[in-house]
Parts: sequence; C-alpha cells; structure tokens
Amino acid sequence: MRLLVAPLLLAWVAGATAAVPVVPWHVPCPHQCACQIRPWYTPRSSYREATTVDCNDLFLTAVPPALPAGTQTLLLQSNSIVRVDQSELAYLANLTELDLSQNSFSDARDCDFRALPQLLSLHLEENQLTRLEDHSFSGLASLQELYLNHNQLYRIAPRAFAGLSNLLRLHLNSNLLRAIDSRWFEMLPNLEILMIGGNKVDAILDMNFRPLANLRSLVLAGMSLREISDYALEGLQSLESLSFYDNQLGRVPRRALEQVPGLKFLDLNKNPLQRVGPGDFANMLHLKELGLNNMEELVSIDKFALVNLPELTKLDVTNNPRLSFVHPRAFHHLPQLETLMLNNNALSALHQQTVESLPNLQEVGLHGNPIRCDCVIRWANATGTRVRFIEPQSTMCGDPPDLQRHLVREDHCLPLISPRSFPPSLQVASGDTVALHCRALAEPEPEIYWVTPAGVRLMPAYISRRYRVYPEGTLELRRVTVEEAGLYTCVAQNLVGADTKTVSVVVGRAPLQPGRDKGRELKLRVQETHPYRILLSWVPPPNTVSTKLTWSSTSALRGQGTPALARLPRGTHSYNITRLLQATEYWACLQVAFADAHTELACVWARTKEAAPCHRALGDRPGLIAILAFAILLLAAGLAAHLGTGQPGQGVGGRPLLPTWAFWSWSAPSVRVVSAPLVLPWNPGRKHCHHHCLEIPEAWPVLSSRQITRTAFY
Repeated sequence: MRLLVAPLLLAWVAGATAAVPVVPWHVPCPHQCACQIRPWYTPRSSYREATTVDCNDLFLTAVPPALPAGTQTLLLQSNSIVRVDQSELAYLANLTELDLSQNSFSDARDCDFRALPQLLSLHLEENQLTRLEDHSFSGLASLQELYLNHNQLYRIAPRAFAGLSNLLRLHLNSNLLRAIDSRWFEMLPNLEILMIGGNKVDAILDMNFRPLANLRSLVLAGMSLREISDYALEGLQSLESLSFYDNQLGRVPRRALEQVPGLKFLDLNKNPLQRVGPGDFANMLHLKELGLNNMEELVSIDKFALVNLPELTKLDVTNNPRLSFVHPRAFHHLPQLETLMLNNNALSALHQQTVESLPNLQEVGLHGNPIRCDCVIRWANATGTRVRFIEPQSTMCGDPPDLQRHLVREDHCLPLISPRSFPPSLQVASGDTVALHCRALAEPEPEIYWVTPAGVRLMPAYISRRYRVYPEGTLELRRVTVEEAGLYTCVAQNLVGADTKTVSVVVGRAPLQPGRDKGRELKLRVQETHPYRILLSWVPPPNTVSTKLTWSSTSALRGQGTPALARLPRGTHSYNITRLLQATEYWACLQVAFADAHTELACVWARTKEAAPCHRALGDRPGLIAILAFAILLLAAGLAAHLGTGQPGQGVGGRPLLPTWAFWSWSAPSVRVVSAPLVLPWNPGRKHCHHHCLEIPEAWPVLSSRQITRTAFY
C-alpha cells in the first residue's frame, strides 16, 4: 500500500543501488576509506553516478584530511566526530551529499557549512542534538534533504530553518518535541515531504501546517495524538499522502480531512477507533487507498461509513481482532473499488448486499476470519460470481462444523453476535462515559436492543439522562455511577430467533476480595425481632449483579424443612421476613454476586420472641372483636343451614362432612399446613405491636390456588 511514499521510495532506491555494481575511483584515498563511483539518486529521484568517499565505521574523531577534490558524496557515518570546521570541507566544491549520522554532535552550530552552498543532502540523524537555534543551517541555500531524526531535540527556534528555501524533504521524527510551531515552516515554502512522527505531541492545532502549500506527504506516526483540530490541516492544498499510524485517535478526524481535498493515500492504522460511523469517510473525491489495520478496539463498520469515494481502488481493514461486523450497506458509491482486504478479523460473514454494492470489486480477502457458513455468506458459493478470494485455501468455515465446505441451502438464519464484540466484563471509573458496541448479522436483518441490570429494555434510538441507544446497536452509558453497575444484555432478534451477549460493568473500585479491607466487607445484621417476623439489614455493596436471601428455621438443618429463597431488587438494604413461628431459632444468609463474577456470603441467626396471650392483642383492637363476633354468627348460621339439608353425618350429595378444624388449616391436631413464607419490604412507617402479642396483619395478600405452595410439618 502506497500510504507512505517517502519510506517506500527510500527502500526502492536502496534496492536499486544494491543491484548496480560500484566502480573503483582511482584517486589518492584517505587511509582505510573506500573511494568509488556509486549510483546516487537526487532528492527528486533522478539517477546519477557520484564519486564517493566512504569512511564509515572507522572511529574517526575528525574529518580525514586531503580528501579527493572531486568528491561528490562523503560518508562519515558511525564515527565519533564532534565538530566540523569550515576549512575542513571548503575545498570540496562538488560535494552534494554529506552523511554525518551516528556521530557525537550536540549542537548543529558545531558544523560550519557556510562553505558548502552546493550541498543537496545532509544527514545528521542519530546524534545528540537537543536544540536548534535560529539560522542553524546558514549557507546551505541549495539544500534539498535534511535528516534530523532520532536525536534528542526538544526545542526548535522559530527561524531555525531560515535560508533553506529550496528544502524538499525534512525528517524530524523520533525526537523529544512536545508541540509543533507553524513558524518553523514559514522558511520552507517548497517543502514536499515532512516526517515528524515519533514525537510526543498529543494534539495538532489549527493552522499548524498552513505555510506548507506544496507539501505532498505528511507522516504523523507514533505521536500519541488524541485529537486533530478541525483546521489542523488547513492550507495543505497539495497533500496527497497522510499517515496517522500508531496514535491514540478515538475517532476519525472527519472535519480535518475535509481540508485536504486532494488526498490520495490515508493511513489510520493502529489507532484505538472503536467503530467507523456513518459518513466518517465521505466525499473524499481523490482518495485511492485507505488503511484501517491493526486496531485493537475496532468493533464495527456501520451503515454508510464510506460514502462517495469515486476513486478509491483499495481498502485495507485487516488484523483487527474485535472487528465482527460490517454493515450490509457500509459502502455507498465506491464505483472503482477493486480490492477489499478483510482478512484476520473476527468477521462471521460478509453480507451479499455489501458485495453487490461494489460494482468493480475483483478480489476480497476473508481468510483468517471465523466465517459462519450459512445463508449470509451464501453468495460465496454461487456460480458465476465475479469476485475471487485472496488465499482461497485459507478461507475456511469456522461454524457450524457440519456446513464446512458445503453450499448453504437455507433462506433464513439466526442472528449471531460476535463473542468479540465486547468483553465479558468492563471496569470503568465513576463519571466516565463508556460505549458498548453490539452488532449482529442475520437474514432478515435483526433488531438490536439492550436490557439493563434493572431489567429495563432499551430500544433503538432510546435516550435518557444515563443511557443512549444508537440505531445500529451501540449502548452509551453517560457519566456512570455505581447505580448503573451490573449486567447488561444485548439482544439481536429477527423472525427466526435471537442471540444474546452480556457484559458486566464494574464502576469504580473492584469488589472486595476475601481477606481484604475487612472494614467494608458484607455484613448481615438483625435489626428487630418479633414473635412472627424478623427485620434484617445490610449495607448494599457497589457493582452488584444479583442479591439472594435464604432463610429457614434451625430445624431445617436436621432435614425437617425446606429453606425459603427470595431474589431481591438491586439496592435493597433491608428486608422484613414474616410468617415465622414464635420462640423459634432461624438462620438467614445473604448472597451477593458482583459484576466480575465474584460472590460474597454473609449469614446470621436469630430467635423470634414468644407471643403473649391472644386476648392482649385483641384487647388492643375492640373494633376487631366486634368484627370477629359478627363473622362467627354468620358462620354458625351457614353451618346450621348446611347441616339441615343432608343426612346426619353426611354433607351435600352424600359426601362425608369435614371436621370443623379442616376449615382452618393451621388448627389440625397432627398436620400443620402453611403457605410459603411471605417476604415483604420493610416499611418503617408501619405500626408495630409494642408488646409480645399475636400480630394480625391489616391486609393479607390475596393469592390464587396456583400461587400457594403447601408444605407439611409433622
């Protein structure tokens, strides 16, 4: 891929040079140096033969004396030279290239070049330069190439390059620069190639490169760039090649790219992009090649991500371990695209609609993907397809096993969410905003929605203070707090079926581990005890996924009962367990599951109090006595009428008459039948019986026969 014109050109020049034999130059040559006629390429890539003196790797501390007067190229690389005086090179009137790389220069002014107005190429890379003062290169009016890379430059004066009006190529990469000053470039009106990557510059500001109207190639690789301002590339009207390789860009700098209408080659490889969204690459009328490789965070290429790129011929999207989704309509109006490289990703399929939208597509790379061989990839087996696979022998079905290397006959298929769409757990700081990208391919196209830890379904286009769901399936959690921690579920559904994938979101510090931070471990406390109920409380820990409370009498430990279980809503901090027996010991355990699959258990035991005689409870409620008396009279009347209609000892229809205690299930002399324990949230405002008395609830819940579970105690 021709994204980096300068490095490829250098490699080609080196290869071509190695292929051409050198010719001895018969002149008096300094001791241990080699004098030859070698191939040489000008900064504009024109081939020439240059008389060369090679004194590399000789541990020299000064320029050798008595160099041949006709020397055109002088190589002094990998020595220990610290200074070059004007007189040492003044007599070399034909010198066009001087290589002083890998020496011991600490100041550019230690090299006096005023006697070399004809010099075209100067190499000072891999020295110990720390600063460039104004007019550091005076006298080099013809210089076209300047290599200052791999030094320790941390400061460059505004007029450091004054006098270099003919400079075409400038290498400043791999230094210690923290910012870019546009004043440097005011002295370089003809610069065509600028390599300034490898400096810890985290932002490119507006108009940084505006003076460089003739610049054709700009390399900003490895700079830790997090942001490109909208007008950072303003003025680069001639720019054709741009590299943002190995930076920290979290989104495509769309507005900045609009300022370079002539761009042909764009390299965004190795950036933490999570998705390529609608219109991220739109209306770039001359773009020919685009690279989106080696992105650890890239999950999806969404609908209309690439739109109106009429000259794009090659798209490289490879080696992205989490890229699991390319929308069927991701590409629109790419009439010249010939090569689509999607190998070594996490794609389960490439939709037929994607292929059909690219009329000039000739080859596609899908090898190294876990391809699911079903209806979505059906087009690949169709006869007469114009598209060929790159490395077809490596393009294998990954799922299901029984369909490998077989034609797919299904018309519909289930949705599939890639297991690499998002991790099973994610820890974020409180106050952060996080995006969870869920994508799925199916036929027909699935609908995607999310379910929160509280069980709330968030449909596409849902917006609230904390949540936003984008139509393509991304869930955005805004300024998260501990309240939003828990298990989130993505659901992809079509008329055939559904697929789900969950992620546990941990907010803030990780859950407590056993033996650590004992002051904040889970504790279950007995808040109150009464004859027929016990109030428990606890401090709910953060990042919980589920909470369960289990309780039973101590007799259950001896096999005389079944423990009761309640699943509690998240955030519950107390519970009132009712319908217990008086003067009985009970145990209760609280189990909490956290978002990282860690669990904690806290248990406690308590004894219910002994109830006072019933008359005390009834004496406090005179109105209730009247109601009970009236109810007894009605019951007696009903029994009299019932008994008067049948045979003695028989009920209606000849059935045996039940004993009186059978109407009250808890009064059986040998069998005690009770309903399942009732668990109600504790209401602090409820009135309590202040004595050890029988409590009669004011309103029992009305349960159908199917809702009652009967347990017999003998």
